[in-house]
Amino acid sequence: MQIVHYGHSCVLLTTDSTRLLFDPGVFSAGFEPATELDAILITHQHVDHFDGGRLPALVAANPNAALVVDEDTAPELAKVGLTPTSVARPGDAFTFGGMAVNVVGGRHATIHPDLPPPANAGYVVDHGAFYHPGDALFVPEQRIDVLGLPLAAPWLKTSEAVDFLRAVGPRVAVPIHEALLSEVGFQLNQNLLGNLAPDAEFRVLPRGESVSV
Repeated sequence: MQIVHYGHSCVLLTTDSTRLLFDPGVFSAGFEPATELDAILITHQHVDHFDGGRLPALVAANPNAALVVDEDTAPELAKVGLTPTSVARPGDAFTFGGMAVNVVGGRHATIHPDLPPPANAGYVVDHGAFYHPGDALFVPEQRIDVLGLPLAAPWLKTSEAVDFLRAVGPRVAVPIHEALLSEVGFQLNQNLLGNLAPDAEFRVLPRGESVSV
């Protein structure tokens, strides 16, 4: 399995049979030329996960790709002239190319009690080979091999990221949702997570490069 991290929460997952792109948002760059995608999957409606300006061109360049979004993002697609192939809800199961994708979670983590959380679809690929949680700390029942681990957000404390990493217990944790961190902050979080959850390999992916995991 190959992973390309385009910054923040945008990840391209590739096997011999399938190419899945997650969360092409406004804080990510380099995903625009991606072609031969089997599916584009969006976890929730926030602009750092769903860039309505660039998504139509990406969809046009991948006419055979499924466009899968959570139920609150579906109305946002209509504003940019797109229609989802599927609306993802917890418990749903899909197959794209040779990959199974199960939807888990359901709600975005709380930013503040005055802000109602939108829907959030977490995606478990190939029964645990990879997990993209979106903006939530939902622990799936499947054993997870590679976890996309959120590092910094208005809804997240470092202690919560540590507890989430420990609870999921992956072989490899790939940091995502890191755009709000300075270089110093990223290094600090990396050190804390490495020290407090040493059983998982914390692997920082070079931006835009394909890495085997």
